[in-house]
Amino acid sequence: MQLVLASGNSGKIREFKQLLGDEIKAFSEIIEAFEIIEDGSTFAENALIKARAIYERLGESYLVISDDSGISVPLFGDIPGIYSARYAGEDATAKQNLDKLISEVGKQTDRTPAYYTAAIAIVSRYGEYVVHGWMYGDAISEARGSKGFGYDPMFIPEGYAQTLAELGDEVKAGISHRHKALALAVPIIEMLRYK
Repeated sequence: MQLVLASGNSGKIREFKQLLGDEIKAFSEIIEAFEIIEDGSTFAENALIKARAIYERLGESYLVISDDSGISVPLFGDIPGIYSARYAGEDATAKQNLDKLISEVGKQTDRTPAYYTAAIAIVSRYGEYVVHGWMYGDAISEARGSKGFGYDPMFIPEGYAQTLAELGDEVKAGISHRHKALALAVPIIEMLRYK
């Protein structure tokens, strides 16, 4: 079965290729991109919505992997959470989302606990599966570093003094929420691919 990632996010595509190799393809390499309404109330529901939509278009010879992830700040009632990609508005850029959260944190403090969640959904003719990974640390009221994407410039993982955007891909790959979820997903993916 061909592995397909149900994402058009270049940062996520790069991370998945680093972890799974070039055998995984972005769905947009196979079919034309189309709108998927993510109206679930959890990361898991949204990951499944995306994976199911792509799987329905591609068919049974594909195994579709989808990720829904974001940052949550308990100080603000765990926002932006599932709205991380559109925190500053539906058509907001990643930088606008980052700037808004930095501003909100800065109104209250210089540093506050935060965590990332990743839900990875796997959809194939053999069923549907979802796994989760988390990364804990602090959100800060400034952007530091130029590596990474999304909220990485304002997130300092537990045990580190630098932001994810300062640490870079090598360190992030070993500690990230997505990496932890993918470590749980890989055995399921391998089992399904060769079933």
